[in-house]
Formats: sequence, structure tokens, C-alpha cells
Amino acid sequence: MTKKEDHIALFIDCDNISHRSIEGIINELSKYGIVNIRQAYGNWTKDNLKNWEDKLLEFAIKPIQQFDYSKNKNATDILMTIDAIDLLHTKDIDAFAFATSDSDFTPVVMRVQAEGIKVFGFGEKKTPKPFMAACSQFIFTEKLMKGQAQQQGSEPIDVMQAPVKKSGKEMRSDTWLVNVLRTAVEQTMDEEGWANLASIGQYINNSTSFSPINFGYKKLSNLIDEIDIFDVYVDEDSKQMSIRDKRFY
Repeated sequence: MTKKEDHIALFIDCDNISHRSIEGIINELSKYGIVNIRQAYGNWTKDNLKNWEDKLLEFAIKPIQQFDYSKNKNATDILMTIDAIDLLHTKDIDAFAFATSDSDFTPVVMRVQAEGIKVFGFGEKKTPKPFMAACSQFIFTEKLMKGQAQQQGSEPIDVMQAPVKKSGKEMRSDTWLVNVLRTAVEQTMDEEGWANLASIGQYINNSTSFSPINFGYKKLSNLIDEIDIFDVYVDEDSKQMSIRDKRFY
């Protein structure tokens, strides 16, 4: 029997997300399921959202209009939150995704998580830590961004920028990353200190908003190889990877 694909609802705060990141966001979410609800919020009468118009058509995203009723209040945030909570109660969605760099969405992310529903977050590196931490997984849009290239005699075109990979030395100096990895190994290892990579990945997903993409790696296994703080063993039959902390063996 074929496993049912997860249905994902994507909410985009266009005031706080670049249009050049949307293709990368949808490509990333498509690894986990069908992004069958795609809604983009903003005041579409404003010139600063003009670059989004072509993207709405290209990726079948529904624009949601929200006028600015007050200079000091973001009505877009409020409407986006209301729609997310309304959808939460329909129980038809397996995962939510919020594309924003605004920490005001932290409470709604926590509310969705309280229902046992996974939340993917996308935002710029300036995104406040509380919002990043509230998400099941958070990915920097800079790692998914499309830039522009000029072809001779033609208009500029969008091109996907190659993600910059952190070196092993850079990652080893990242105290937070090293602690996340070593804690995951400690919590999933057997009596000889070996931990299965799949179990490590599951533990990390359940306990942090970590994503290897933020360090320039598509897979956790590639990051593990590069950071070089673990012994690595690959079973010849199952091809499963296990790792063990070099400090103790």
C-alpha cells in the first residue's frame, strides 16, 4: 500500500520574505509532502510587492490582500495568524510552513506545535531566535535564494546561488552545533557508543530547529563527514551509517 503524502500549508509574509527565495522554499517543502495550500499575504497595492506578482502566477500562490489600517499595527500579521488557526481546526493539514522573519508569529507556531503538527520555518538570518526555536525545522532563506545573472543582450534572469558550505573547522568552532550533534549521539547510542544516523536525525528533529542546509549541506551525513568529530561506520549490507564520538574511543 502506498503511503499517503503529507499535505502542507504554506503561509508567506511577503513584507518580510524576498521573492527570490520562494522557489527554494517550495522545493524544500516538496521533499516532505504536497504543498497544496499556498497563500501570500501583503498589501498588494504597494509598489514594494511588485516583484512578487510573477512568482504568484509561476508557483500557483494565492494572494491575500490586507490593507494597512494603522501605521503602528501590522494587519497582515493578524490576518495570517487568524487564517492559520482557522486551518488548524479543520484537521486536514499534516504540516504548516511559515515564511517570515518576524518574531510576532512565534505564538501561532507554538500553538500549532501544541497540536502535534510539524512546523517548518523560513526566514532571513536576522530572524529573532524565539521564532526559529519554536519551529520544528528552520532554514535561512539566504541558503535558498535566487540571485540575478545578466545574459548578454537580454534581461537579467533569476539563477539559483550555490550554497556556501561551512568548513569542518568553522563548524567545530560552532558551540551550538557541536552540542546539538553530541547530545543527539549521547541520547541514541548503544552500549558501545555507536548511534544510528537515522535515529540521530529523528532526535534532532524532535528537539531543535536544526537543518544541515543552514551550514551548506543537503544531508546530515555530508555534514557529519566534514565536521570530523565522530568515527563513522557504514554497514555494508544495509548501507546505514552509524557514528561515535571520537573523544571517548
